[in-house]
Amino acid sequence: MKIYLNGKLVDKEKARISVYDHGLLYGDGVFEGIRTYDGMIFRLKEHMDRLYRSAGAIELKIPMPKAKMVDAVIKTLKANSLKDAYIRLAVTRGFGDLGLDPRKCSAPTVFIITDKIKLYPKKFYQEGLEIITAKTRRNFPQALDPRIKSMNYLNNILAKIDAIKAGTEEAIMLTYDGYVAECTGDNIFIVKGGVLMTPPVEIGALEGITRDAVIGLAKKMGIGFSTKLMRVEDLYDADEVFLTGTAAEIIPVVKIDKRTINGGKPGELTLKLMKEFKELTKIDGVRY
Repeated sequence: MKIYLNGKLVDKEKARISVYDHGLLYGDGVFEGIRTYDGMIFRLKEHMDRLYRSAGAIELKIPMPKAKMVDAVIKTLKANSLKDAYIRLAVTRGFGDLGLDPRKCSAPTVFIITDKIKLYPKKFYQEGLEIITAKTRRNFPQALDPRIKSMNYLNNILAKIDAIKAGTEEAIMLTYDGYVAECTGDNIFIVKGGVLMTPPVEIGALEGITRDAVIGLAKKMGIGFSTKLMRVEDLYDADEVFLTGTAAEIIPVVKIDKRTINGGKPGELTLKLMKEFKELTKIDGVRY
């Protein structure tokens, strides 16, 4: 396995960064998770745009233009002979000292991992997922905006621990004032009365690439759509619930906090969107 690290492809065992890297010391960096399907990098432009936007939001200058970053991603995929892969692209503040001052960091660290990922077992896509509401609340957006895909994921990890303790795979994160934001690693959608709804990103949700793809598919299919402030009770009362994410794609939810959704079966609209999304991954991206 080859890893791209600061302009070079190195063996996985030799892909090392300093313990003084601010990405390690402080979670000071940004990243993207990207999928490839049969030699097609899904929505690469959108992922690149978000990476550079996130970096700009934390005043981190990525040391190469987008075109060269795309070349680096493709180079790494080809080096590992991967057609169906998960890409982890990360940029940290780089080597610094033990203080917080980002001016002490000499140059950003860039690394690209291309590998396999399987977030959920196949049966969950067929039978649906059970999730809970996390005790951990979402970060206040004005303190740390969740729309910035940063390496500081402790908020999400604490909520993931809530899910693990409850014996489930995922957990819903509420805002400080009790609205549904997203899950620990996925966006959340509901269907009610034939209308597709999801929380607005402004309240503390990542503007997911798969989220946007599903919204686009719904509009193309003539399905009503809106963003909506939701309480967890709105999820309990929904006709259908599903999650979206780069690794998860689209996955049905059939139980929330022990309350059954849609008779415990994946919803009809959810299944249609899952099928259409599979088709979209074949055409919407960059061939390599």
